Amino acid sequence: MNRLLISESQQPSEMVETPCSLSRRDLLARSGTGVGLLGLWSLLADNGMSQSRAAENLSPLAPRAPHFSAKAKHVVHLFMNGGPSQVDTFDPKPKLDEYHGKPLPTPNLRTERKTGAAMRSPFEFRRYGESGIEVSDLFANTARFIDDIAVIRSMHAEVPNHEPSLMLMNCGDGRLPRPSFGSWVTYGLGAENQNLPGFIAMCPGGYPIVSTQNWRNAFLPGAYQGTYINTQDTEVEKLIANIRHPSLNRDEQGEQLELVRRLNEFHQAARRDDPQLEARIQSFELAFRMQTEATDAFDLDREPAYIHDMYGRTTAGRQLILTRRLIERGVRFVQVWSGAGQPWDNHSDLQKNHRKLANEWDPAIAGLLGDLKQRGLLNDTLVLWGGEFGRTPVAELPALNGRDHNHYGFSCWLAGGGVRGGIVHGATDEFGFQAVENKVHVHDLHATMLSLLGFDHERLTYRYAGRDFRLTDVHGRVVTELIA
Repeated sequence: MNRLLISESQQPSEMVETPCSLSRRDLLARSGTGVGLLGLWSLLADNGMSQSRAAENLSPLAPRAPHFSAKAKHVVHLFMNGGPSQVDTFDPKPKLDEYHGKPLPTPNLRTERKTGAAMRSPFEFRRYGESGIEVSDLFANTARFIDDIAVIRSMHAEVPNHEPSLMLMNCGDGRLPRPSFGSWVTYGLGAENQNLPGFIAMCPGGYPIVSTQNWRNAFLPGAYQGTYINTQDTEVEKLIANIRHPSLNRDEQGEQLELVRRLNEFHQAARRDDPQLEARIQSFELAFRMQTEATDAFDLDREPAYIHDMYGRTTAGRQLILTRRLIERGVRFVQVWSGAGQPWDNHSDLQKNHRKLANEWDPAIAGLLGDLKQRGLLNDTLVLWGGEFGRTPVAELPALNGRDHNHYGFSCWLAGGGVRGGIVHGATDEFGFQAVENKVHVHDLHATMLSLLGFDHERLTYRYAGRDFRLTDVHGRVVTELIA
């Protein structure tokens, strides 16, 4: 009968197996592959890979240098899930006023559902800033910072469906399980604060469509998966489960964690560095370290009243105050969702629903941009605003009050982190249906953002199943016009 002989004084490295615990299969496997591994180690040592990987194994979230000098160190992704309408926000189309209630003279206009006549925007556009860029009154507060913003009016995706478009925007592929953008960034850069997750996803009221797939690590090590926070709650104890131990003090918890770590490492030694077990060990340790740091970071009572007023005393306002506090503390990637489900998916009552959403988000976004700017954080924080696609310039039947999905042409914007502010890049046709000038695919957006973070998107790869994978797959070009 196989047994393990363990004394109380032995450390995991001192734990030994009895001869009977090593099977013939294990003996052959360990001995037979050892010679080849010696040769592999020497090859890796020649190009420095062995040392870098060994260092990475010590701390997967340790800060790492990018390929070249970076303009941005952090990313904030303001995800307006559901698809905000470009012709009602950042892409004015006066021609829709002329054709309102009439069929558009566009024979190639293809929509997901049955649509009818043209629908003018119920919102007023006006020019802002020295750049004079037109923005809808839905985002009048955000528009105060238009000279820091690069508006991309020529975005396009691949299909007019939420699930694959969410996956494309977040993971670079609409069908296959791939790591999310935030996971790639933390894989490439690590984190500046080892006491908080490198990648945090905040969504109030539960998960958005396709759930945790939006911030998954896929085949990257588990340390790079996004940590979900339900920001519908306001108390720290509810925001982060088990943030405080109900009975043990910190010293007692430390002793408990040390015992669990030793047992896990002993278990791991017999399983040849199982990556899932390694991720479990790291999660235990990070959770323990978070108990002090996260309590401080997520406690918004520490913020003065004027900050709450500046962002707005709303869920969006709370989320973006948290975002700034996390960026200050070295979190690498923060994704902020506009809510569970698809709140911007307004097939009907668009005027009412877009207005309601913007009333909450517009002051909060302006508060974030202003706060980051005055603290000197906007210079190295890259902010992305947008959804997974846009909406049609024609109304969805039967009434003239809602719009269908549109992946052929939509808008997003970038700010901070080396972005050339006060510009408009690209254009849709005269009705706002299809990108026609300086088109930017989602892959191009990812390649550009990685460039601002100091990465060549073709070289930021991870070998899995015999192939080198990257966020942009075999596509993507850097849109240099967007870079200052």
